[in-house]
Amino acid sequence: MSKHPKVTILLAARNGAEFIRQQLESYRAQTYPNWELVVSDDGSSDGTLALVDEFAKTVSQPVVILRGPQKGFWQNFVSMVRSPEVSGDLFGYSDQDDVWFDHKLADAVAWFEQIPQDEPALFCTRTQLVTRQGEPMGFSREFKRMPCFANALVQNLGGGNTMIFNVASRLALQKTPMEAQMVAHDWWTYQVITGVGGRVHYDPRPSLAYRQHGENVFGKNVGIQARLTRALGLMSGQMAQWNEINVELLNQVRDELRPENVAILDIFARARAAWLPRRMSLFWQSGVYRQTAIENLALNLAAVFGRI
Repeated sequence: MSKHPKVTILLAARNGAEFIRQQLESYRAQTYPNWELVVSDDGSSDGTLALVDEFAKTVSQPVVILRGPQKGFWQNFVSMVRSPEVSGDLFGYSDQDDVWFDHKLADAVAWFEQIPQDEPALFCTRTQLVTRQGEPMGFSREFKRMPCFANALVQNLGGGNTMIFNVASRLALQKTPMEAQMVAHDWWTYQVITGVGGRVHYDPRPSLAYRQHGENVFGKNVGIQARLTRALGLMSGQMAQWNEINVELLNQVRDELRPENVAILDIFARARAAWLPRRMSLFWQSGVYRQTAIENLALNLAAVFGRI
């Protein structure tokens, strides 16, 4: 990697005029200056593009606007990962309503300097949660267990708004068939990069203010209510539906996965279709896990009831 790699910010936008100016200004404030902004607009009608144009005239960094696929949030992000109009050394997903801390890009670049250029790698962090008005309201959960495919199969470790990945990771992600369906772009990113044997670093230092409001596709993941929601989701069968989508997706790129991860995927898939007690035997053999003890208990109970 060059001494000063270019970080391409992948901003998915749709009717974000209320907050996007603050996000754009947080790019300007970055202590690491070698970045480029790609905005994929999914059909905004509220002045979002005018604000982007205004910002572009006031910064020296390139700003490129693409027309989004207008199919949904993850399709918008995936379209940028695939686009031949996007180039760079590192790539970072960005939501339109967050505020990046000024050290976000510098921290990621410093970590990637240690990584061989041909090794898929992913950097992600904790977040600071803020209200709609930007008032602090705590932090996202801090994860301490090792990032790996066995975790990625049943849980996304890092929010997409914190993720930065390299060219080798982008090439791996581009192997996903065009018609593939997924739950979310960030979970897909974590699964594919760990699946091909890439390295993942989770930094407990928050890199941005994550705004909590009614328009969030996914909101905060801390507190008793959030824990109960996750546990109920595991028990209700929601996770089983997501796993069905993820297993099908990963099978479409299985030739790219490391053999040991193909084995985990296959054992987990067999567990999902098996009857007790064979289901539990295969489930434990697969080695899949979530990041906290409570969530692992809920995951085991979901397995008992055939809802994985």
